This record gives sequence, structure tokens and C-alpha cells, in this order.
Amino acid sequence: MGKNSNNYVINFKGLEPGQYDYEFQVGDKFFESYGVQDFRKGDVKVKVELLKESTMLVLNFDVEGSVELECDRCLDLYDQQVKGEFKLIVKFGEEAEELTDEIIVLPFESHQIDLSQFFYEYIALLLPMKHVHPDDEQGHSTCNQEMIQRLESLTVKSDMRWDALKNIKFD
Repeated sequence: MGKNSNNYVINFKGLEPGQYDYEFQVGDKFFESYGVQDFRKGDVKVKVELLKESTMLVLNFDVEGSVELECDRCLDLYDQQVKGEFKLIVKFGEEAEELTDEIIVLPFESHQIDLSQFFYEYIALLLPMKHVHPDDEQGHSTCNQEMIQRLESLTVKSDMRWDALKNIKFD
């Protein structure tokens, strides 16, 4: 869990039933505290709508911003845009547990919830599987062209012997 988690805590004890809106800024220190290799920098705004009901909490997250990733193709760093919405239902019980990805249970005596782990997971879920520079308006790669040319020059050219085998017909 991140070291800066106190910045991402909502105290719900004493709140009357109703809707409450919060806004959090998730930046470089947050990502560095997790020590993950994939992304260590970013600037992400997380808006949280908390609906407090008598027996549970419903949290709606609106995540938007960017994180710095290393391109899988050219190895340069680039900013990956992230945007998405998530929902979390918090119920209360004897002990803390995660029932599903969207439903957790907190002990009855809980008075606050630390959202830092949820922020981290939601941002990670919004990242594409393949980390590649986005194309420009003309559809051209914005990767480091010098690195791409080097990679292409190292690519093994097809062997002429294999090309000749493609012409063999089997009956």
C-alpha cells in the first residue's frame, strides 16, 4: 500500500445520509510510493461521489488524467491518457473482506476508508495492454524514429531458401 495514503482517506462517520463530493489529485509521489516499474509518474484527477445510506456506502469514481509509460516499441517515455468510471459498494460486517471487485465489507466500527489502493487499481485497469506511443493526426507513429530505424535494420530479412519453398505445391 502507498505511503501517502492519508491524503486519500474519506471520514464517513458522522455524515448524514446523502451525497458528498470529493476530488483528489494523484501525482508523482503517489505512484513512486507504490514502487511499480510500469508507471512511476502521472497526473490524474479522481472525483468521488459518496452516497451515504443507512446500511452502506456507494462510491462512484470518475478517473481522468495521464500517466508516464515506457513505449514497448521504441523505449522512450510517453504520456498515456486514462479516463474511466468505477463503482464501489461498501457494506459493514464483522470483519473486512472483499466480496467482489465492486463490493467490500468494512468492520462495523470503521469510521473512514482509505481510497489509495482503489485509485491505484483503477488507474492500472485503464492502461492498455500494449504501451505504445499514440499515432498523430495523420495516423503516423510518434515513436522515436531513430530507434525504429535501428530496430528495422536489425530485423532478420527473410531467407531466400524459405521463399523458394513457398512455391512448392502439394497435391
